[in-house]
Amino acid sequence: MGLPLNFAPPAPDEDGPQLARRARNAGAFVGMAHQRLPNRDARRVLVAWFGHSLERLWAPAGVAAVASRGGGLDLEGADLHEMRRGAAMAARRARDFALGAEQGQLGDETLGYLQDEVRRITEQYPRVPLPTLFDDLAAAQSDAFRLIEGGRARPSQMRQLHVMATLLSWHMAKACHDLGDESSAMMHARAAGVSAEQAEHPALSALVHGLKSLISYWSGRGEDALSHARRGAAEYQQVHGTVSVWLPSLEARAAALLGDAAGAAAAVEQAARRREAVEPDDLNELGGLLTFPPQKELYYRVETQVLLGQGATGTATGAAAEQAVAAFSDPDAPYWAFGDEAGARCNLAVVRLHDDELDGTVDALRPVLDLPPAQRNRGIVVSAQRVHRALGHSPARTSHLARELREEITQYAPATPPATALPR
Repeated sequence: MGLPLNFAPPAPDEDGPQLARRARNAGAFVGMAHQRLPNRDARRVLVAWFGHSLERLWAPAGVAAVASRGGGLDLEGADLHEMRRGAAMAARRARDFALGAEQGQLGDETLGYLQDEVRRITEQYPRVPLPTLFDDLAAAQSDAFRLIEGGRARPSQMRQLHVMATLLSWHMAKACHDLGDESSAMMHARAAGVSAEQAEHPALSALVHGLKSLISYWSGRGEDALSHARRGAAEYQQVHGTVSVWLPSLEARAAALLGDAAGAAAAVEQAARRREAVEPDDLNELGGLLTFPPQKELYYRVETQVLLGQGATGTATGAAAEQAVAAFSDPDAPYWAFGDEAGARCNLAVVRLHDDELDGTVDALRPVLDLPPAQRNRGIVVSAQRVHRALGHSPARTSHLARELREEITQYAPATPPATALPR
């Protein structure tokens, strides 16, 4: 849908009343009545054309005039949002230009664009809602595949591209898993595995096995989760980054999910031994979900014990559960992730139920239940459901507070992603 050819853009010095009047006149060309707000498509056209928010464009003339003269209506936030949106669109256009301009061979600028995206996505993924990153992640993954298949890369560049394709496919697999699409998640994980092999990067290959274990674990397939974790640890014993600690920690959780207390305890001990031998690698330098700090190891260990039915607030497990929540209560910590904080809080809630501390359970769980739907990924929802099951077996289950909490958890679910959200 476009605007009429004789419709000129607003003059720079137009005041509020003129701006509002012109917006309403423009609305007539896109099938709107003056008495009601425009439809969604028309709103996008008007906002893009005038460079102002719809609230300003559709405000009464007096209000618009006050706004235009810097009066009582503060529009700096709306204008800043529009400028940032325009800057993001311009950046994507510049990226597209750079990716296509270096004809004949792949240049450093093209690789630089993709490397910057990998760093940004890796850093932000555990800290922000998935919808804010999903489109950029999908575009970057597509760019990596296109550059690999384009035949312009030199051998040395091809390895870099495969490393980046692995990382982007790894994050895309995690994204599909977070959205509840296990099938797509595994497809992307396998693509990540192929690229890791092409890059001849053992730590990346180990990381892919870890992700497959994680996807299987949260999908309730303990045997598969155990197999992937053990295979990754066995095949890449030469890896000394923190992925070497992550794999036995994943194994411990998977064993606990299967009720294997001895196997879980052995894996926990193995993770502790590998921690002592850690030598940070390039994945640890990137950070985000690619590193496995001691705080996360603690969270996994507590979850392992909770799954085995161990622990109460007066035990070592109870103290560790409190410590894990404290560790993930600071969003400014470099290792913080909203998913890990939610998981740690759910574990603490279950621990407190062992002591019939219903009020303490509610206190631990409330920040999780208050998360917006965009942050309620699959792991968080499954963790909340575990609290629901524990409530059902608690002596306090018949109390009014317990029934209210169970009902709230029953209705707790992520927003259903649109059909177009998942890549094919």
